[in-house]
Amino acid sequence: MNNLCTDVGYRSINKHGEQLCGDHVEIIEKGDNYTVLVLADGLGSGVKASILSTLTSKIISTMIANNMSIEDCVSTIAATLPVCEVRKVAYSTFTIMCVRDNSEAEIIQYDNPQVILLRDGKNYDYAKNVSEMGGKTIYTSKIQLCENDVFIAMSDGAIWAGVGKYMNFGWQRENIIEYIERLYEPNYTAKVISTLILDECNSLYGNEPGDDTTVAAIKIRQRKPVNLLFGPPADPKDANKMMALFFSKEGKRIVAGGTTSTIAAEYLGTEVCPDLDYLDPDIPPTAEIKGVDLTTEGVITMTRVLEYAKSYITDNECYYDWSTKRDGASRIARILFEEATDINFFVGRAKNPAHQNPNLPINFSIKMRIADELAECLKKMGKRINVSYF
Repeated sequence: MNNLCTDVGYRSINKHGEQLCGDHVEIIEKGDNYTVLVLADGLGSGVKASILSTLTSKIISTMIANNMSIEDCVSTIAATLPVCEVRKVAYSTFTIMCVRDNSEAEIIQYDNPQVILLRDGKNYDYAKNVSEMGGKTIYTSKIQLCENDVFIAMSDGAIWAGVGKYMNFGWQRENIIEYIERLYEPNYTAKVISTLILDECNSLYGNEPGDDTTVAAIKIRQRKPVNLLFGPPADPKDANKMMALFFSKEGKRIVAGGTTSTIAAEYLGTEVCPDLDYLDPDIPPTAEIKGVDLTTEGVITMTRVLEYAKSYITDNECYYDWSTKRDGASRIARILFEEATDINFFVGRAKNPAHQNPNLPINFSIKMRIADELAECLKKMGKRINVSYF
């Protein structure tokens, strides 16, 4: 058993003027060792395309969830999907990316742009087998995985980006490869990679997409634990127990909160050294504790982190804020979103007297809500989450 994990991320934009996306992505995770991503592209756009792509991805994913073989799933959907009499194309195309034990990937492709594989940040040409199923040409591949392999699937809206505006023939697959090779950094997550490509597609469309466009990525990466301490314990007698458990964990350590920082420093036999520079006027400065990777203020900082997390799991529009700024909230976001795969929360239930002022919009329940909602957002990012309350 290796120490790798599967990081999944995707983003979509609707055709200009449409309220629904004609593409649909379905993700199935069976335990820690089996991940399946299905990207379906319905014919046309709007409600009809959305229904067709949703049905296609749901049928495939449901069959896989019921332990049917990939071959049975593909042959069933290939035989089921009709062909448009006018356009002579299927009502929905699809791409299936299946990762087993983080060691082998199986790729099944029907009429979507060919999946891109980046290995060490460069395009890798993988073998494809061609077969006929239900009168449709299906490409299948089995690939032995390496750490940091990245698979990028897309709907055909991506390769049509720029047609009639900036390019004669659209943003072809080789152009997309060249673009992502140039920007690629080893620390980029699957969501960041899909965001970079999709944002460029939208730009080439002049922010008025001529087709529904979806980019989905899977990255194979090492597991990296991170530990976050947020708030002092309800019973001061539990402080040493809380600190002992927190500092016994492997991985980076983040301490959020003034009182919490003081307790952590006392436990380590050191002191808190505050930084007085306001890198963001709305976020309190960070501090330094020897033995802690990052020390920040509590509720205000964590509220901003939660805002970033909610954006990340939807449109990721805040990416360029938290990925470049140096304030405490942005630094926490980078660690949790980009670095961490396994996150241990140590949440104190003590009521902070400073938060009991009725004129302040902060109270004990808000602190608990921040911790709970952030944990849920991180779960949706595919992180392993463990929360301990004190």
